[in-house]
Amino acid sequence: MTKRFIPFVLFTAICVVSLAQEASLSGTVYQVDKEWPIVAASVYLEKTTHGASTNGKGAYHMSHITPGTYTLVVSCIGYQKVQRDIELPSGALVVIDIEMVENVSVLAEITVMTGGHTGIKDIPGSAAYVSPKELQRFNYSDINRTLGTVPGINMQEEDGFGLRPNIGLRGTGVDRSAKITLMEDGVLIAPAPYAAPAAYYFPTVGRMQGIEILKGSSQIKYGPYTTGGAINLISTQIPTELAGRFSLSGGSFGGRNLHASMGNAHKNIAYLVETYQYGSQGFKVLDNGGDAGFDKKDYLAKLQVNTNLSARVYQQLTLKVGEMRETANETYLGLTETDFNASPYRRYAASQLDQINTRQRQYTLGHMAKFSDHLRINTTVYRTEFTRNWYKLDKVQDSTGTRTGIADILEDPLKYADAHNILTGQSSTRDNALEMKANNRSYVSQGVQTRLDYRFNTKEIIHDIAIGVRYHHDQVDRYQWVDYYVMDNGVMEHQQAGVPGTESNLIDDATAFATYLEYKMRTGRLTATPGLRYEHITLGRSDYGKSDPGRTGTALAQRSNTVGVLIPGLGLDYRLGTHASTFVGIHQGFAPPGSKEETVPERSMNYELGLRYNKSGLSVQTVAFYNYYHNLLGADMAAGGGGGTGDLFNAGEVKTNGLEVQGSYNLLYPKENGAFALPLSVAYTFTDAVFLTSFDSEFEGWGQVQAGDHFPYLARHQLAVVMGLEHRMGQISLSAKYMDHMRTVPGQGEMLAHEKTDAYLVLDASAQLAIGEKAALFCSGTNLTNEVYVVSRRPAGLRPGMPRAFTLGLRANF
Repeated sequence: MTKRFIPFVLFTAICVVSLAQEASLSGTVYQVDKEWPIVAASVYLEKTTHGASTNGKGAYHMSHITPGTYTLVVSCIGYQKVQRDIELPSGALVVIDIEMVENVSVLAEITVMTGGHTGIKDIPGSAAYVSPKELQRFNYSDINRTLGTVPGINMQEEDGFGLRPNIGLRGTGVDRSAKITLMEDGVLIAPAPYAAPAAYYFPTVGRMQGIEILKGSSQIKYGPYTTGGAINLISTQIPTELAGRFSLSGGSFGGRNLHASMGNAHKNIAYLVETYQYGSQGFKVLDNGGDAGFDKKDYLAKLQVNTNLSARVYQQLTLKVGEMRETANETYLGLTETDFNASPYRRYAASQLDQINTRQRQYTLGHMAKFSDHLRINTTVYRTEFTRNWYKLDKVQDSTGTRTGIADILEDPLKYADAHNILTGQSSTRDNALEMKANNRSYVSQGVQTRLDYRFNTKEIIHDIAIGVRYHHDQVDRYQWVDYYVMDNGVMEHQQAGVPGTESNLIDDATAFATYLEYKMRTGRLTATPGLRYEHITLGRSDYGKSDPGRTGTALAQRSNTVGVLIPGLGLDYRLGTHASTFVGIHQGFAPPGSKEETVPERSMNYELGLRYNKSGLSVQTVAFYNYYHNLLGADMAAGGGGGTGDLFNAGEVKTNGLEVQGSYNLLYPKENGAFALPLSVAYTFTDAVFLTSFDSEFEGWGQVQAGDHFPYLARHQLAVVMGLEHRMGQISLSAKYMDHMRTVPGQGEMLAHEKTDAYLVLDASAQLAIGEKAALFCSGTNLTNEVYVVSRRPAGLRPGMPRAFTLGLRANF
């Protein structure tokens, strides 16, 4: 018995001594301000198997570590990686807290609006930031789905892929995102933001590392559109060391996606090259079995040179060059009510040749001079070039010789039964029965902008002064024509070629000088931010006429409109305590009037009142807003069901009010230790907009408007709920998004069935599984219940939302 007991005692003693010699490591990972713990950060000891993931409180713990010297590595999507050499003594519990810096917070002020989650709390107004982690959660390439979790954003889907989104903020109107200030890296990115703001180009969200949305009084720095707000898309940053990433995925409807980038930084030079390529065969089915898909490719390069960090005046010069090419077999031709109910994803034979080809090039050269920690100047010279030709069916000639627009045919297919039959493939009896319009346009947008930031303290007051100046010119050249076809048993045959410049032959241009002054004062719990913007704009049109395609000037008609306006704003933020603050803002809204002399600028007064609360894993922001338009501007756009002239018109007085609520909470926050996080986020938006003036609209999509009519294509209620389960080795996420029905024409009272879109609930899901520290498998599903719903009745006929689709892919970093 004794002989058996002695080995057992010796074995136990050895184990106890061994355990006593092992070390443990724990701590908390915070954002740099220590107000926000970072959840699901990866914490590990380099070249070992020891690793952990931060829990809901940002805490991590590792045990049973052999004593010695190690390199502690902490990484999280959207933050700069932290590496620290540490010593773990025998038998010790070492506590190491880590502060991480958001990537976006170190970018130049002229490039970003918010500074990420860290900076939002200092903005005296409503703001939102979609981080790299949130972008990667579902791997969306559709901007509509990406922004669906942000309150205060109004959207109308069109093609199911988000290629040409219709986005508004706080009821400004959604048509081609023309009423928001749209930027990439702080530079105006719409093709012609002053002369022709309809954004037929929208930056590819899949290549972005962050998105900022700014509403309220702080947006006056980012005109010219200052009523609803500004959206800034932040492109991939140049890395601080040799690094790259690669993502490849495929899925339903022939979907394919490739994203690759590589960059490096040395002492005085750094670079980045990147490509994002995606496409699909499309989810709609042409009557003749043709291609209904698209192919889009982005290429981007950045080069940065800088002085030594120790230079008396640190300077940095950054060149950014990009190109995008897209071919999409997309159409304006939707379906009749009857045909939609029978086969919602059908496309008529007469849309078989519809195709849009686009190319966008962008060039920016940015210079930053940091004279001290208190003073810096950023200057950017920029130019974008955009060309597009949307070749699509416009009108049909029936057997009687009557020519009818496609929107009218689908609105009343019984009245235009012969024309409708031709749309579906029945042979036409007349020559030139199908009019195919080549909507050929080229755009240029260029300018220079500079911003000075100066910070200083006087006793207990912190002062921040920002002064900005921008000189800008843009133009759109419309040089269009019409080709003619006949329908022969479902096949369109070319019959007569049009002459370029004989359909639309004009140039719209704008020259603008803008400047702003913003002063932020922080004293105690109060932050006050008054600001003033000035815009001086000259808009013009040179119409050469349809009879002068050579532009000799024999039929030239010119017009111009000049406007100068001061745009004031004031934001106040008051901290109610350590975890809560309230803010109030008032500012003037403005939008340029177009080149018609009788059209006046859009003007409004905008108010907001908000509350923020952050404590114990719970974050809430609630904002009530009210906008009163002295004069709303409408636009005659084909995308909205109009004639496509692009002219703006006065729409009189309008009031818009609403409520925005956004909250997030980690359901596992109370758990002291654990490797999992269970984040839940909720975003709700209520919006109501009413015309206060009766008028006969020049826009076919609105018609006769009566005082009291509600604004079209504006959902009163929107709700998004996202829940996830996160671990160091992967995550699972589920999203539910509800969109209320929308009027498709102005009106009041009960919505008629043929004058509204569907209310719908769409469920999406995604999952990611880590393969070591550098790679991951991911999959996602959208519209899991395969909900069939109408997203729009314009430009012509009913259009469906995206059906159920799945994606599977691999992502790797180095």
